[in-house]
Amino acid sequence: MLHRRDAMIRLGQAGLGGLALPGLLQAEQAAAAETASGGKAKSCILLYLWGGPPQQDMFDLKPQAPAGIRSLFDPVDTVVPGIQLSDQLPLMAKHTDKMAVVRSYTHHSNTHEVGVYYSLTGKINDTLAVPRNQRNRNDFPNVASVVSKFAPPNVMPGSVTIPRPIGHDGVTYTGTYSGFLGPRYDPMELKTPGEVTGPAPHSIELPDGLTTTRLQARFGLLNLLEQEDRMMQKHGHKLASDKFGIGHYRQQAFGMLTSPEAHGAFDITKEPDTMRDRYGRNEYGESFLLARRLVEAGVRLVTVVWVYIAPDGNVLNVWDNHGGTGSLGKISGYAMLKEKYCLPPLDLAYSALLDDLDQRGLLDETLVVALGEFGRTPKINKDMGRDHWGACQSVLLAGGGIRGGQIYGETDKQAAYVTKDPVKPEDMIATMYHALGIPNDGVIHDTQKRPHRITDGEPLVGLFG
Repeated sequence: MLHRRDAMIRLGQAGLGGLALPGLLQAEQAAAAETASGGKAKSCILLYLWGGPPQQDMFDLKPQAPAGIRSLFDPVDTVVPGIQLSDQLPLMAKHTDKMAVVRSYTHHSNTHEVGVYYSLTGKINDTLAVPRNQRNRNDFPNVASVVSKFAPPNVMPGSVTIPRPIGHDGVTYTGTYSGFLGPRYDPMELKTPGEVTGPAPHSIELPDGLTTTRLQARFGLLNLLEQEDRMMQKHGHKLASDKFGIGHYRQQAFGMLTSPEAHGAFDITKEPDTMRDRYGRNEYGESFLLARRLVEAGVRLVTVVWVYIAPDGNVLNVWDNHGGTGSLGKISGYAMLKEKYCLPPLDLAYSALLDDLDQRGLLDETLVVALGEFGRTPKINKDMGRDHWGACQSVLLAGGGIRGGQIYGETDKQAAYVTKDPVKPEDMIATMYHALGIPNDGVIHDTQKRPHRITDGEPLVGLFG
């Protein structure tokens, strides 16, 4: 479910061998002055479980609920007395002392497109539906783009999305890039929709046959083209590149491609085999490991989008565990959860990420957030799965100053509705900004120069300390 880059990004690709960096690495010097102090986190890893993870089968089991609602999985005790998780998450159960489980995340919509937009921007747009969900420059910027806006300039991009943005059938969902802030604050995206390449898909490599010397020569050609562009402007003509003002930022992109440190941050083959095994030899494990490498190198926000490329080539949001017949064959919703693309790799990669960050001394300064666009229905359907349910979802937070070993919020006896301390998407986004030291009353401007607060939510300050 992914996308085509806009015209500016295509221009950057043509100039620098297929890597859409120029518009992604531009940062305003003024943004540094806008950044407020107070947050403990330097970076954030947002684990987006696209499709809607079932709270009743993972983090908010209700063993006393009646059959047909009660999970087929059993609750198990964790390292924190009183906190239980699903028996399908034995490794994560060893890390609840580092986690805050928010059981009261809620919003109004059961629609994927609306939920994605709301959870990533904090704004409601109920008009979103195929084919109107294609992202565009009227969108409100997503959390990653706002973080990039307020991040100080760096050789690394402010935000990166791996392994690919949210989308399907040639459409990329709204809420996945910088919208009206413009291309300079778009998250860097390493893959396009449905693209699967090679055993090490996250390494930034020059295309075959394009050596650094040839890249430098191509860059020289770009300089000549821009000189021609300036001459045409002098005579009243404007090329497409001019309206984006990307000359200086193409220089930044070139510097990143030729920097051993920046280039190396994207290369997970530099990790020892034991570490790669620890995260899991699959796209999820490699994405989580790459996320750690990127925040270690200075990226402020890394979004890991959980997707699966089915054998028939379809891009699937496998947390959408209705069950039934489709690209995965005839399979129940519960069978989906136990497959190689759901609970087992999440349990392995998430626990490895928290362990790794902790052992490296990075957990206190790295906020880790795991959520989806909604939760699942209390009732188990005819295909032994659960359906869309915006009214209730569980969210995990760890690191970045979060106090571990706590539960926030409560739900009813079926984990269907929130009964205490509801948390809206805008509140979760405000919490992320708070952790990163970005002022929640910060202001951005749209293309008409109209001011907008970056969020209307209230941070969950009680989770910190």
